[in-house]
Amino acid sequence: MRVVGCRPVLFALVGFIACLAGRDIARAQVNEQGELSIELVDPKVLRICADPRNLPFSNDKGEGFENKIGELFAEKLQKKLDYMYFPQATGFVRVTLGSHRCDVIMGFPQGDDLAQGTNPYYRTAYAIVAKPGSGLDEVTTLEDERLKGKHIGIVAGTPPATNMAINGLMGNAKPYPLMIDTRYDSSAEAMMNDLDKGEIDAGILWGPMAGYYAKKANPPLHVTPLVKETTGPKLVYRIGMGVRGSDQNWKRQLNRLIQENQPAINKILLDFGVPLLDENDRPIGPESATKSP
Repeated sequence: MRVVGCRPVLFALVGFIACLAGRDIARAQVNEQGELSIELVDPKVLRICADPRNLPFSNDKGEGFENKIGELFAEKLQKKLDYMYFPQATGFVRVTLGSHRCDVIMGFPQGDDLAQGTNPYYRTAYAIVAKPGSGLDEVTTLEDERLKGKHIGIVAGTPPATNMAINGLMGNAKPYPLMIDTRYDSSAEAMMNDLDKGEIDAGILWGPMAGYYAKKANPPLHVTPLVKETTGPKLVYRIGMGVRGSDQNWKRQLNRLIQENQPAINKILLDFGVPLLDENDRPIGPESATKSP
């Protein structure tokens, strides 16, 4: 499962070695003005680093929203689209981007130093997911007294676990594993199945996963982004794309693509149920989806 801010600590050294080893396969690309532009694995191919089984983000069938954004960008760049798939767990950046097997990670949290980030293309938050009419669908913060004594699902080690501990909610919480192989397991799916069966009263998930699984449920579940926390870490993040530190022109090209195609990107995200937020933590719906994050 993807977790914002969670990456291997040793990447800085290992990634540097991998980048040196990858120089032989990196190719300099020259732009229309004849200037040295960017280094890509293949100038004619948009090669994306992705997880083969991690919906709603990506899978090897091209069904995730990062796959759809990749298709959009490949069309705009007039390039063939290809993937380097690897489970998004320990070693993901090193094995993919750091080893020059691909050129961009489509979802990368702003502030993560394991790769160079582009400008953000969406802003979202961890969210509480509950059944409509349960009473917990009206909860907007983990400080709410209505959560006391409830069985709440939480992925262990994620930022909202700290907020839950501060508010005395861990005693009855049901933890789900953080480090998993997404090819065989999904903590988010397991949590939502438990919510459906009544084994937990509510679940706390990273916004894109919360929105995706809530939309798939029958009837749909209620999703509330946790933007009002006053204790513990803030649970709102900006998400961009990740490139190698040396690829400055590639980063600028991606920034232009993001800016020029933000309405189309927003539509893709909203179609997948991602709870988009503006800079004032207000929801971005279809009517305001032309705005940048």
